[in-house]
Amino acid sequence: MFVLRSFPAFAHGVAALALALLTTAADVPGASADTASADTPAVIDTVIREHMRSRGVPGLAVAVTHGTQTVHAAGYGTTPSGRPVTAHTPMAVASVSKSFTAAAVLRLVEAGEVGLDEPVATYLPEFGMADPRASRITVRQLLDQTSGMSDTTFRAFTRDQPDTLREAVASMRTGRLAADPGERHEYHNPNFQVAARLVEVVSGRPFAEELRTLVFDPLDMADSSTIDTERDLPPSAHGHLRILGRPVAVPEPPAFGNGSGGVISSAADMSAWLIAQNNGGVGPNGGRIGTPESVTSAHTPSPNSGSYALGWSVGETASGSTVVAHGGDLFTSTAYQALLPESGHGLAVMANTGMAHGDAQAIAGALIAVLEGEEAPAPGADTASPWLDAALLALAAGVVALAWRGARRSGRWARRWSDRPLRTVVRLSPFALPPLLLAEVHRVVGFLYRGRDVAWIQVPYLYPAFVVLLAAAALGCVVVVTARVVGLTRQR
Repeated sequence: MFVLRSFPAFAHGVAALALALLTTAADVPGASADTASADTPAVIDTVIREHMRSRGVPGLAVAVTHGTQTVHAAGYGTTPSGRPVTAHTPMAVASVSKSFTAAAVLRLVEAGEVGLDEPVATYLPEFGMADPRASRITVRQLLDQTSGMSDTTFRAFTRDQPDTLREAVASMRTGRLAADPGERHEYHNPNFQVAARLVEVVSGRPFAEELRTLVFDPLDMADSSTIDTERDLPPSAHGHLRILGRPVAVPEPPAFGNGSGGVISSAADMSAWLIAQNNGGVGPNGGRIGTPESVTSAHTPSPNSGSYALGWSVGETASGSTVVAHGGDLFTSTAYQALLPESGHGLAVMANTGMAHGDAQAIAGALIAVLEGEEAPAPGADTASPWLDAALLALAAGVVALAWRGARRSGRWARRWSDRPLRTVVRLSPFALPPLLLAEVHRVVGFLYRGRDVAWIQVPYLYPAFVVLLAAAALGCVVVVTARVVGLTRQR
């Protein structure tokens, strides 16, 4: 979730889309399909290309594994800068990062340096909140998100954004809990920021270094890293919005994400990660990132956490099979990872289009159907959104025209109402509504998202055409009211 600094022309997005449809996937050398049907990679490739073309996805990275083998690891399309996405292109995995943070904590548990059911403050004395119950939060409750921390009581995005994990934890001191620790699950990114800071303090090294030592290096994940803020995103991990059905490259709005959403990885690296998850913690090169017991615990929800385990969620596929998965959403890119325990498959998808479109999750769903021997759902083109965007932008143009007309006729209006001040105020007061809604639109969106914290700058990434209309209406109202007040002043 990373500030809007530029808004490239639609031509850039159209060119990126054209290149995305023409670029050939770059498979990992030596990828094997011995454990799957001979045509599975070809079928996977076809499904991916059809869905990218239909959904207008500029760039995508995909990893599919089976047992200890990589079935398919490839890049498709282009990055916002026009470079081909390959199997080794670093891309944002967003909240998929939580499973990596959990793995690092579990390595410390295995080493006897951390106890899952011990209070966080035992290992991280700097962690505290303006709520005495926070002293009872355990390490496990951070990882299964039953700590009681909540967006409704601690504003993670509308606070001043920190630059480091130390600052992130320090900023929580004024927060309160929405429930007793362990009472219920509630998704809240700062849980994993605290967990990542705990890894730093216990290990005595920066989280990025410790994550490389505990997870990335044992699996030879050379393309992977973890970052603090949107300013640290590599160019290849930037993404797009879609406006009028066309991808438009934009920077990620500002946010802190290390521990909760900061991992950058590639299709090749995610293959190794998925294999380790399905192989008791052992990667394709024999490197170990955990014991079988730790991996099992990461995939097993606790009684009060619902379907959420330790950085993973447990659910069912469309065919009723168990799936252990986690999605990831930034405002300009999405990701999804899934393990299918019954078949031994794993898959990861990273798309450089934002959370408003859900492309990684949709394409992953089609791939899961293929891996389960089902017919992949037909790619669904988004035909409604371009027309809705066009309608909203046309309305915005109409509002601008009306505001210009109203401003030009303000002298006539002032002559009519100058001797009736009370009625003048009444007639002008409705013009305050659009500017007020524009200023507070993030609170409305947060309410609609069931109390999630939303920063104002994030709203245009979710509803760009609507915000253009709202901004046009707000500016038009300000112009008309200003012109009419000037006209009234002249009359008097």
